[in-house]
Amino acid sequence: MKRLARKLTMRTLGYFQQFPTQLTPRQELCDLLQRLRPRVIPTEFLRLGPAGDGGYLVPDDLAGITACFSPGVSDCSGFEQDCADRGLEVFLADYSVDKPAAAHPRFHFTQKYVGAYASEEFMTLDHWVANSLPNSQDDLLLQIDIEGFEYETLLNVSETLLRRFRIIVCEFHNLEQLWNRPFFRLAARAFGKVLESHACVHLHPNNYGGCLVKDGLALPAFMEFTFLRRDRLGNAGFATTFPHPLDHENAPQGRPLPLPACWFKDVVS
Repeated sequence: MKRLARKLTMRTLGYFQQFPTQLTPRQELCDLLQRLRPRVIPTEFLRLGPAGDGGYLVPDDLAGITACFSPGVSDCSGFEQDCADRGLEVFLADYSVDKPAAAHPRFHFTQKYVGAYASEEFMTLDHWVANSLPNSQDDLLLQIDIEGFEYETLLNVSETLLRRFRIIVCEFHNLEQLWNRPFFRLAARAFGKVLESHACVHLHPNNYGGCLVKDGLALPAFMEFTFLRRDRLGNAGFATTFPHPLDHENAPQGRPLPLPACWFKDVVS
């Protein structure tokens, strides 16, 4: 038995030296991409923020949304300024900076990261919203760009709060790692949770990152997703034309990165 166990252990070690993690079966990855195919919305799109990095497309369905929550503060607050100029209270959070890139009377800043649990540096999305709007059940807008912490944040958020976000704009990171099965399981659960109550309505690759092409599937490293709550969606079909006229490259001087067809067309499994 000991000799057999030793042989099995050596074989296992050899396997993991060659393949540190299991690869995601192509069929499972195709199924996820099909679930994330953007849907046609019953309104037009608006671009909030600049024509470049920091600007995002959202459905023209902001009436009745009272506040925007925007974790992740960079050197541009154009999206948040446009939201505030439209009358939304805007709550921003980031532990790595002392204040937002711009000032506005409707800006409310908390020097914390957002993640799966509370600590000296982190807070959860539920606690942040509850502390910021203790007596409100109004619809909200979520714009999230937090360098990979989006997965744990979305898995941690309560379903009640998630459904209050009529519109969710999120940049998802490390998407080329969807071929990595352990990462895929985490990411697919986060996407699946959002898709229970929301539908993807727009995708835009960030050309600051590259794109991994493998087995006929092209996975941009970073991509901006816009989700709309399903009760606002209607019965329209899938969007088929990309990029949208309001889309702009994140890096104007970089190589253009159009949305790969596998994200918005039927994928051959």
